[in-house]
Amino acid sequence: MAVGFPAKAQERVDIALVLAVDVSRSMSLEELRIQREGYAAAIASQEVLRAIEQGAYRRIAVTLFEWANNSHAREIIAWTIIESQADADAVAATLLADRSYGQRRTSISGAIGHGAELLATVPYRADRHVIDISGDGPNNQGIPVTEARDAAIEQGITINGLPMMTRDGFASQFHIDDLDRYYTKCVIGGPGAFMVPVNDWEQFAEAVRRKLVLEIGAAETPASKVIPAQFVLEEPYDCLIGEKIWQQRGWQFDEVNP
Repeated sequence: MAVGFPAKAQERVDIALVLAVDVSRSMSLEELRIQREGYAAAIASQEVLRAIEQGAYRRIAVTLFEWANNSHAREIIAWTIIESQADADAVAATLLADRSYGQRRTSISGAIGHGAELLATVPYRADRHVIDISGDGPNNQGIPVTEARDAAIEQGITINGLPMMTRDGFASQFHIDDLDRYYTKCVIGGPGAFMVPVNDWEQFAEAVRRKLVLEIGAAETPASKVIPAQFVLEEPYDCLIGEKIWQQRGWQFDEVNP
């Protein structure tokens, strides 16, 4: 059950942040557990609290949902104000009180669309609207991810990414080796957009913490670990690669699909 916390309508916050967490079946139960615990640890960390305290209003609004196919968006944390350690601990406790359930397919475009809907109805006045997408594979269902990205950007939303460059879960044949580049070219966008790749599950909690601090906007992070959105002339990238891989191999998973 999603849990929200009381707040005043139209209260000012520094950022309205949507955390969109991938639970497609390409991840194992152990990876889903690590992911939950990583978000909980990052949100309740002293670094994130210090970043919040350095903002103009010293508070942020956060919501978190889990996504997979374009009809699956499971709300875990409803819109919530975080301005104290107690607030952050309450959000972390809610995350740890439940577990994630893997679902079919991977629709990054569906997650972006749902995130944009949440931001359209956020009950706070925010200086910035951000969707934070984590995932371990390319879009393979729903509208093309670039269409969803561009529509969100037109609404003034920034999309950041946490591509998980891991290969331990189910259906690894749907992964791509350059998922970080895919996120840079096809997923992230908007003012100040960036992504932080995760190369090993042991890095996950640290990567989430680092990305939250950057999104809130209060700390420096080594440039080698943060990749901004890039709009330069070079060889075009195929943003439909996930859909093409599914067309080639998806018939093998009529009963269990990533």
